[in-house]
Amino acid sequence: MANGQKAVKKARAVPKIVGEEPPFVRPPRAPYATDPARSRGRLHEEPESKTRTPFERDRDRIVHSSAFRRLRGKTQVFVAHEGDHYRTRLTHSLEVAQIARSVARVMGLDDDLAETLGIAHDLGHPPFGHTGEDVLDACMEGYQGFDHNAQTLRVLTKLERKYPLFDGLNLTWETLEGVVKHNGPLIRYGQKLEDLPIAIQEYNQTHDLELDSWPSLEAQVAAHADDIAYNNHDIDDGLRAGLFSLQELREEVPMVERALATVERDHPGADEFRVSAETIRRLIGVWIDDLVWESGNRIAKADPQSVEDVRAAGTPLIGFSDEMNEHQAVLRRFLMARMYRHWKVNRSRSHAKRIIRQLFDLFIAEPELLPPNWQEGGDGPRGQRTARRVCDYIAGMTDDFAIDEHKRLFRLER
Repeated sequence: MANGQKAVKKARAVPKIVGEEPPFVRPPRAPYATDPARSRGRLHEEPESKTRTPFERDRDRIVHSSAFRRLRGKTQVFVAHEGDHYRTRLTHSLEVAQIARSVARVMGLDDDLAETLGIAHDLGHPPFGHTGEDVLDACMEGYQGFDHNAQTLRVLTKLERKYPLFDGLNLTWETLEGVVKHNGPLIRYGQKLEDLPIAIQEYNQTHDLELDSWPSLEAQVAAHADDIAYNNHDIDDGLRAGLFSLQELREEVPMVERALATVERDHPGADEFRVSAETIRRLIGVWIDDLVWESGNRIAKADPQSVEDVRAAGTPLIGFSDEMNEHQAVLRRFLMARMYRHWKVNRSRSHAKRIIRQLFDLFIAEPELLPPNWQEGGDGPRGQRTARRVCDYIAGMTDDFAIDEHKRLFRLER
């Protein structure tokens, strides 16, 4: 068994009683981990950093980007101005990065790459969350559509303009591969390159991301860290917003009941806020533990000896157990009914739909209303290139900016 699998097995054996855990010892790099010293490089050659690995450099470039800063004003579930304590795309991305880094480290993977992918994964999201994405995609019907994952690639390779010699951030092949393919191969089951979003098609012509193979284990970890983060933190935000109670959760979601029972046993008399926070913390731990163990079993069975073996495996090597997937399905049904389709959330979504639709329709018909730099490269009212410029402009907005821009253009005030 490879060193990486041994590290996973050892991590599983950590005692559960607080105070008895041995200090964490970082496992050696697994042979199937992505090695920054063997990176495939960048589209535009640059001298290597003297102080950072290529993946650390990628992470830093993303953190310093305008698109990353704007995530603080973009919806996770609640519109950003509805409360200071709810998650935004920025806080969600940081939480995903933290979970991805922790899982990658204990599995002997490259935690810098996993963290980078966690930070980057939502950069292409428009304002108002998935509602904004759905509306923009509908607006772009006939103009090659909109997909937030493809938009992330577009942000990273074209829309960020900070460097004199190239557009985008010129990130490594491994980071861009992970951004595009973190949920698996894009070309499979008879799908062709021309079926993919146009941004991915265009970039792949100059920088082949091998869209028919599985991504690195670091990318697969980041994808599942996203699931862990939003499942558990949506519970937190839903409780904080009063959309459901802890009692309702425990009655309908068995894994919450089990975690909550252990908290009540260990901390009798704790107030409800502390109980819910500790319950969520333990749920995250259960999810991570399951992910590490199930993935360790898959890796041991496949026995990859390199990252290329991972890409050629033909199946994901990182994943939850069947039991955890069942628990996740129960939780998501609860959140769908009690949170994502709650009447208060529906009102915000309806408002968001009108804002984005009306902004798009106005700008596509009258592109001269766009700021001058966004008019560049257009091809007139309702043109293909104009539509993409309008889409890029709206997708980059924060919630508040979209609301204010709508007011400026549709409200006549003295």
